[in-house]
Amino acid sequence: MNQPWLGRLDAARPEGASPLGWRCFQLGLLLLASSALLAGALLLVALILGCHQRLPWWRDRVNQVLLLVSALMVLGCFTASSGWLAWVGLGNWLPFFWAFWGYQPYLASAPARRRVALWLVAGTVPVIVTGLGQLFWGWSGPFQILGGAIIWHLKAGGNPPGRLAGLFDYANIAGAWLALAWPFALAALLQRPQPWLKRLPALLITVGLVAAVALTDSRNAWGALVLALPLVVGPARWIWLLPLLLLLLIPVGLASLPGVPLLLQAPARALVPEAVWARLNDFKFAGERDLASTRLSQWGVAVGLIAERPWFGWGAAAFSVIYPLRTGLWHGHPHNVVIDLALSHGLAAAVMVVALVFWLLIWAARLGIAAAPVFDRAWWASALVLVTLHATDIPMYDSRINIAGWVLLCGLRAYSLNPQPRQQG
Repeated sequence: MNQPWLGRLDAARPEGASPLGWRCFQLGLLLLASSALLAGALLLVALILGCHQRLPWWRDRVNQVLLLVSALMVLGCFTASSGWLAWVGLGNWLPFFWAFWGYQPYLASAPARRRVALWLVAGTVPVIVTGLGQLFWGWSGPFQILGGAIIWHLKAGGNPPGRLAGLFDYANIAGAWLALAWPFALAALLQRPQPWLKRLPALLITVGLVAAVALTDSRNAWGALVLALPLVVGPARWIWLLPLLLLLLIPVGLASLPGVPLLLQAPARALVPEAVWARLNDFKFAGERDLASTRLSQWGVAVGLIAERPWFGWGAAAFSVIYPLRTGLWHGHPHNVVIDLALSHGLAAAVMVVALVFWLLIWAARLGIAAAPVFDRAWWASALVLVTLHATDIPMYDSRINIAGWVLLCGLRAYSLNPQPRQQG
């Protein structure tokens, strides 16, 4: 009776991938935004089954780099000033190094990556709906489904107030999720040769996603919309798209940037909504923020801490302990993943992880992913967007975004091992 539905889950399974693992992998990513518990259980099964590969993990030099990073992180825990928190913090990294290898069989082909991307888009619908509900209809949780297996904590009016957060604890984190899903929603809308009537669901989701991103009031997420658009659309359309984007962004820049002559800024601000330019130049916070609450202060203190202990770092979560002692204000992390990595685990570990991520992006680009099928272009764009977001925030500390991020990196590695023929569409 359920065979047709199960048969749909079996579609596009890469050769050599476990049938059960492939089903669990898809369902896990579908449920990821809604329930980290259910998704984690399904993805763990997929990971265990995905480890039965032809080649052992140590034959891939990328895994050798991650093994060395793991050793450095573990060694650093013995001298960490954050004590047991340093060991707990390894959970943000070591399991995902394993997943980076174990998930590759499920992402070994372009049809498989397309299918995974569509599951991520479908899984984003609850984020959009609950976010709109909390802002416009006053929805307030917690809502429980399946006897508490899924619990949605919603705050009426958003978190912070007036900003869409949906299923996430904070608007910026919701913005990061929506930003990584945006390239895939756009790809679903642009894919060919489907008629436009069949693209209607993708159109509705894409419009809802863009509206949700705008309502998060997250500058990072706004920037992600612009960054991903030309990458997904593809170089063939850049001849008209890039000038159009530039034409649209010039008034925003004139309205937002400090130091612009009033003669130019006044008409620009008349054209651009105040909610946009005021947010972009932090006008609403002018004169209200303590210096210690700014990212520049956080980065400065963190760099000083790195200089004090450059080899193995201070241990995970040390920043949240030391920063209040030195500034009088609490922050959970320094809002930059490179700085946070170096501070927590040392410069060597940070350099290797960052170099690996950039190598995956650059190598995929060199292999022609910009001219690959639209969902592979979207895959690269989504990975780049998430990497960029970590320059001024660390959304990976939400486990759901961390999982999605490593799935994206895993897909880039799978692409580099088996690049698809170049084509437009």
